[in-house]
Amino acid sequence: MGNLLEYSGIVTKIRAMEAKLLRPEQFTEIAGLGSVPDIVDYLKKNTAYAGILSTLEDDQIHRGNVEKLLTQSLYHDYTKIYRFSGQKQRRLMKLILKNYEIDLINYCLRIVINRYKQPFDLNYKRAFFDRYSQISIEKLITSRTTDELVENLKGTEYYAPLKKLKDAQDVTLYDYNLALDLYFFTSTWKEQKKVLKKDDLEIFIRERGSKIDLLNLQWIYRAKKYYNMKPADIYLLLIPIHYKISTDMIKEMVEAPGLEEFEAVVERTSYARHYNFRQHLTIEQMYTECLQHLYTIDRRRNPYSIAVINTYLFSKEEEIKKLTTAMECVRYRLNPGETLAYVGGKTR
Repeated sequence: MGNLLEYSGIVTKIRAMEAKLLRPEQFTEIAGLGSVPDIVDYLKKNTAYAGILSTLEDDQIHRGNVEKLLTQSLYHDYTKIYRFSGQKQRRLMKLILKNYEIDLINYCLRIVINRYKQPFDLNYKRAFFDRYSQISIEKLITSRTTDELVENLKGTEYYAPLKKLKDAQDVTLYDYNLALDLYFFTSTWKEQKKVLKKDDLEIFIRERGSKIDLLNLQWIYRAKKYYNMKPADIYLLLIPIHYKISTDMIKEMVEAPGLEEFEAVVERTSYARHYNFRQHLTIEQMYTECLQHLYTIDRRRNPYSIAVINTYLFSKEEEIKKLTTAMECVRYRLNPGETLAYVGGKTR
């Protein structure tokens, strides 16, 4: 009864929001359109994105501007859920917010390292971050070097892990991204027991632990297939947390001589018992499919819990990724079948 009372308002709100997510057949229709303006027109006429896209003038309709507005729609949904949350749920929302903070810092790092002439266009994020985040966009946009950027994060939890790299030699964007990823997963893994209790904690551990396992699988696969990296270098990429994949199995995967041997180890994991790792999906699509299944099962079994929040925000983020990918495919004139393949086929 306690969970029912705590989550009844959020569940009702999220059900209404879920009803506005895009259906599989809508992605099929979008894949068949001829241009980005056509996609924007379709979204305005047929989806819940109508309101936020109505601010675009005709001469502003291009992928970059549309993607910003889609991101704003995610922030709007986060805000709606936050307003319906009690103190218990808001602690979870702050953990989720760290995903958005990491994305923001990574974007700024790309800007200063690549020395873009027009470095920052973050006004569309400012209101959201000013309200919910420890990070000051006003400070970040003054950064012109990585040193300045790191110093402008002073006072936030991200300063310490990035400061360790500041004085090192030959530090790349990849090194900064990796440091942030490792900090994010290790810190939230430690914080979860302070923030969540009982059923909510169990759900969070299962979902976050599975995500870490699947990311480690994905990173090992990429390191072997695309970069032919040595085992010692692969170990440095991995999140040092093991949920359902043991240390010994990770060792076997990392030190497997080729992809076939790697896949043979993967097939012995608990994830392979539920998913066909040899179907015609990319490693990224398999990652998404696994998580989507996990979120859906948790939501079904625990309808009045943090699972309802996690599942919705995951689905919303995936929808925005698919729309962004679809726009890029249409812009490069891929045929509908190729576009659907890139967005992962029909969504659930």
